[in-house]
Amino acid sequence: MRARTATALAVLTLLTGSACTAGATHPAPPADDVIKAATRALTDDCLTRRGLTPHSGRQRVSDALFGTGRAELSLRLPTGYVVRTHTDGCLAAAQRRLYGDQDRWFRTSVVVNNLRPEAESTGRPLSEVRAAHRAEIAEWRRLRARALTTATALLEGGGTTHPKGNQ
Repeated sequence: MRARTATALAVLTLLTGSACTAGATHPAPPADDVIKAATRALTDDCLTRRGLTPHSGRQRVSDALFGTGRAELSLRLPTGYVVRTHTDGCLAAAQRRLYGDQDRWFRTSVVVNNLRPEAESTGRPLSEVRAAHRAEIAEWRRLRARALTTATALLEGGGTTHPKGNQ
């Protein structure tokens, strides 16, 4: 686990170009990169605990990563599309760990990520659609800030990727 975290940090460091130069300061890695690296570390650890490797077969790994059976969470968008997801896969476990509440993260992220299509389908200005969803946008920001804090601690070794009962 420590080796995987160290590898994730090394890759993240290389990707963000944070090589030391005399007197230079470098910005922190973008939040997206930190959260993605932590998500990857959590899902890799979950797959390992389930006895799966990249050679376990695409369907088995996919089922363990994304979940199986009927999707437990769904949300109908104003565009008419329905977005669904599982709660039993390794990705769901990673989201619960990072965001604290997979259901709230799913619902707010789906709404926020579909503001532009909602504006185009309804013919309303994007600013008006954003104003109508300001509560979801605020919740998305709060959950994302929590995920960034958790991801940073996890990648810096301040957290374990496998708390008891979290698969």
